[in-house]
Amino acid sequence: MLLTLSLQSDPENNIKATDLSYLLHKSPDRIHSFSLSHNTAHVFYPEYDEDQCQVALLLEVDAIGLVRTFRGPMSSKQLTHYLNDRPYTANSFMSVALARAFRSAMGGRSKEREALVDCKLPLTVHIPVLPCRGGQSVLEKLFSPLGYEISAEPIALDNQFSEWGHSHYYQVTLKNKCRLVDLLSHLYVLMPVLDNDKHYWVSADEIEKLLLRGGDWLAQHPAKEFISLRYLKHKKHYAQIALAALAPEQIDAEEKADQAEAELEKPLTLNQQRQQKVIDTLLAHQVQSILDLGCGEGKLMKLLASHAQFKSIVGVDVSSQALDRASSRLRLEHWSERQQHRIQLWHGSAFYSDSRWTSFEAICCIEMIEHMDEDRLEAFIENVFNIAQPKLIIITTPNQEYNVVFGLSENQRRHSDHRFEWTRTEFTTWCQCIVDNYDYQVTLEGIGTNDQSYGYPTQMAVFTRST
Repeated sequence: MLLTLSLQSDPENNIKATDLSYLLHKSPDRIHSFSLSHNTAHVFYPEYDEDQCQVALLLEVDAIGLVRTFRGPMSSKQLTHYLNDRPYTANSFMSVALARAFRSAMGGRSKEREALVDCKLPLTVHIPVLPCRGGQSVLEKLFSPLGYEISAEPIALDNQFSEWGHSHYYQVTLKNKCRLVDLLSHLYVLMPVLDNDKHYWVSADEIEKLLLRGGDWLAQHPAKEFISLRYLKHKKHYAQIALAALAPEQIDAEEKADQAEAELEKPLTLNQQRQQKVIDTLLAHQVQSILDLGCGEGKLMKLLASHAQFKSIVGVDVSSQALDRASSRLRLEHWSERQQHRIQLWHGSAFYSDSRWTSFEAICCIEMIEHMDEDRLEAFIENVFNIAQPKLIIITTPNQEYNVVFGLSENQRRHSDHRFEWTRTEFTTWCQCIVDNYDYQVTLEGIGTNDQSYGYPTQMAVFTRST
């Protein structure tokens, strides 16, 4: 991973190219190396004379080390943890290295050339490989308003197979006459904006970093909303906080008060009622180990984690993307080793048996069965009721009759991915069939607001093992 920064001499303004080394606080006489998390940064000068000075920042990423310390679901994306673009493209690693290697310059300090700190210098940045989904127009959207002249050449997927076309990587050269501190701040913020796979956890601390490095120019940037949202990894709440800090006078106080009032008065959603009912049932049965089958983004797991009674919580889902989102929601990488053993994410399917499931006291299938084809439910039943055989099984599913209360037509389903939605009679018949064939008893309950004609919006079956 490489980035070079060049300065040309400007005799009219008494600027020598070699002034760059003083502004960066890096001697050209040796190679400067810095150890960072999972990588090593090297600063050296490929070119150094009175007319042209070029400094290079080379980053060596320990790709294997990244995998060994990875915390989260090792799902079907496992191969990409080893084979990816992290060691080769300018990304969030480069941004962190930039701040570490040129800390004084980014702070606007120079003992030897203090007068040049606020001077606009003819600077050129060259990045051999820069990810940019959206093409050159995105680069122009980010850099042109800041005065950069942009040269971007797309990199072919494979030079031997031109018919494959171009990749989303570009060889980029940026030229601008600006202060060095401004250029470094622009790169620090905008390189992570182009990186969809940041190596660090995006928390509220990143808001402060964005404001620190972008506060002087981001407020006037026409793409400030785009930049803030991408820099903060599409976390809208964080982006709103950052934008409010950049332009506080634009925040409508009355609108904020209305939103706060609405939040206070907002009743519990059906999903929240459903989750609480499931948790209350698990607590009442005094189970300690829970398998959340079809865990999705981990919303139920996050609530379960707050109860000390639950000693083991494992989420299983067929979607690797959902597991990645669950990992982010649960913030597994920030937990202690003991807590990581307590809460885990597994890639798996309800249709295939897994011997590990037999170790759990309870299995939860919350709003999951309706996403299966009905002719495959038998495999699900076999794996859960015959092979896993936990002492408690909780299944929830929509009540099709209630849909008219939501304003849906008779044949309309609540979700486009629902393969079926059962009436109360259909669900009761299905549950009774399980009880007739497996060693379980069942109790049926409703969740949500009861309608005298149509019942509850959610149906819940609580199966307990007879022996």
